Amino acid sequence: MNLATWLAVVSICALGAMSPGPSLAVVLRHTLAGGRGDGVQAAVAHGIGIGFYALLCISGLAFLITATPGVYHAFQWAGAAYLVWLGLQGLAAKPGASDPAQGEGPPRTSAARDGFLVVFLNPKVAVFFIALFSQVIGSDTSWAARLGYAATAMVIDMGWYALVAWVFSTPAWLARMRARAVWIERAFGLVLIALAARLVYESLGG
Repeated sequence: MNLATWLAVVSICALGAMSPGPSLAVVLRHTLAGGRGDGVQAAVAHGIGIGFYALLCISGLAFLITATPGVYHAFQWAGAAYLVWLGLQGLAAKPGASDPAQGEGPPRTSAARDGFLVVFLNPKVAVFFIALFSQVIGSDTSWAARLGYAATAMVIDMGWYALVAWVFSTPAWLARMRARAVWIERAFGLVLIALAARLVYESLGG
């Protein structure tokens, strides 16, 4: 694995992870609702989802998703439906629903589920990795190097969102967020529904 190429992969993957979108909203939502543990669960599951797509790309299977319009649009529509479902949950938030002490937050298992599915149901992740790896992986690239690139993408993504969960779950931040929990949940809901609407628009050829 060439060091300069690896550093380029690190930079691009870091910029991709840091881009705001539904993944950030999902991690923050679970951090708010369940604290650091749930936020990190969502982050780890999200990273696993990224690693899954990276492995698909280095093996060439991701082309089946991007090269088949029916499959690609099915993923888009499923992803949009999932974002709408999450968004409606946020809009329906009630006072105290994000306070774990009252036992009214979402189940702990939902953090990992949402973290993974928000990646898995987003075919743009496959497009991103195909564009990236097509520039750095050739026919002479060893499988050890390919797996190294995929692992790099997974670790960077997982580390970034775990850092987000860690920072926003510090007592000072968490107290401020929970003081406005209902409005933050509803804002997340609106953001997720807006992102779903954009996915639908793009799927329809807008």
